[in-house]
Amino acid sequence: MFLTITTTGTPERPATDLGYLLHKHPEKAQAFSTSYGRAHVLYPEADDQRCTAALLLEVDTVALVRRGKGKGRGGAPDAALAQYVNDRPYAASSLLAVALSAVFSSAMRGVCAARPELPAQARPLRIEVPALPARGGPALVRRLFEPLGWTVTVEPVALDAEFPEWGDSRYVRLELESAELTLAEALRHLYVLLPVLDDAKHYWVAPDEVDKLLRAGEGWLPAHPEQKLITSRYLSRRWSLTREAMERLELVRLAETDDSEVEDIDNAVEADTETEEKPTPLAVQRREAILDALRAAGAARVLDLGCGQGQLVQALLKDPRFTEIVGVDVSVRALTIASRRLKLDRMGERMASRVQLLQGSLAYTDKRLVGYDAAVLSEVVEHLDLPRLPALEYAVFGAARPRTVLVTTPNVEYNVRWESLPAGHVRHGDHRFEWTREEFRAWANSVAERHGYEVEFRPVGPDDPEVGPPTQMAVFELSTATPSTTVRNENRNEKEAKAA
Repeated sequence: MFLTITTTGTPERPATDLGYLLHKHPEKAQAFSTSYGRAHVLYPEADDQRCTAALLLEVDTVALVRRGKGKGRGGAPDAALAQYVNDRPYAASSLLAVALSAVFSSAMRGVCAARPELPAQARPLRIEVPALPARGGPALVRRLFEPLGWTVTVEPVALDAEFPEWGDSRYVRLELESAELTLAEALRHLYVLLPVLDDAKHYWVAPDEVDKLLRAGEGWLPAHPEQKLITSRYLSRRWSLTREAMERLELVRLAETDDSEVEDIDNAVEADTETEEKPTPLAVQRREAILDALRAAGAARVLDLGCGQGQLVQALLKDPRFTEIVGVDVSVRALTIASRRLKLDRMGERMASRVQLLQGSLAYTDKRLVGYDAAVLSEVVEHLDLPRLPALEYAVFGAARPRTVLVTTPNVEYNVRWESLPAGHVRHGDHRFEWTREEFRAWANSVAERHGYEVEFRPVGPDDPEVGPPTQMAVFELSTATPSTTVRNENRNEKEAKAA
């Protein structure tokens, strides 16, 4: 990763004052150790008319992986190798931002003991970053930097210069120029906005990141037109931290706008906090999506396969259109908890006649499960080892063959949006794998083709334009005519399932 800062000067205000501001002598090349590699500072040019300081960050990719804790995606045999072989260490903006803060900490604070008058002086500045990830493209780069007084030149980097038809990559070449900013302001802009453009950080975002953001954003972030986007991305979309930061920024903005309003701000924020609705938990959104799909399918007799502690069974019982509900789970303990949740021992006779809990494994065919209108596999498939999926597939789609099958599973691409999930972790310790949207669709389409179903995909939860929804749902509907090829496939799958 490489960044240059250039300034011009006159005999009265020489450009080499940049060395005083950065606390790095222009005649010396210096190196600094960081947590993830080594940072080098050197001056390709330094005279009274023009001075350029360059920051080169060498990333130790092995240290980067070793310092990361937690599990990767299960079910991918090359996951460990993939951490070493990827492009992130060579263009990771949060690594560069942290290096700026570490190497130029005094300059970022506006401190210069040798020449105290220099930090407050605005000077011509030109900043160049030859390779910068920009999720949002050149348009977003301009929206972030231009309101701060920068003249922005941004060029997309082609995926391959020899094959222009492949289009542009998500990287850009960035040049920023300004004659009205101090060096400290420029460095604080970069410290915040480089990770925002990348929309990723190489470290866990803790609550103290709010204070870092407000310190670096002092004087410019409260009035920035993209304040919400900057805050959300900088804090890795952690909802609680973003909300805290937005409230504190609003306090600053109002205080700067009209001092007479300050005494009413705390009450206003408190009132907003009390009236603001908290987001609906994803588990509730998932159950509602399943219930809506079952109602739309006209299902009355429903199987909840892998029912766990009975939350969905309980929701189904509240709707009288579901006349028969069977919960199945391999865990006796889970079924005991489900029985207590449903209060089966105190349930009225009419209600009790609608529900049944069965112990059984979904990896084996079960005659008790044949003949139902619909079956639900909610957050189940990811708990099986991948080699066991064909057995579950045949048991449900080949043997039980309900008219409708609903399958929900986590979308691993959305994991970067979870405020409580460190990078690289799966959502639950028992998950054997988590699929991308493409992987889930490929599996579901192949299952539908083998067993004579048609499949439709629906998002569950907020459908992020970049990474999709947190939960992905497939709705399988049995085709009216099952092709003969499907029957042959079922016979073959049955043998494979028994062998498994």
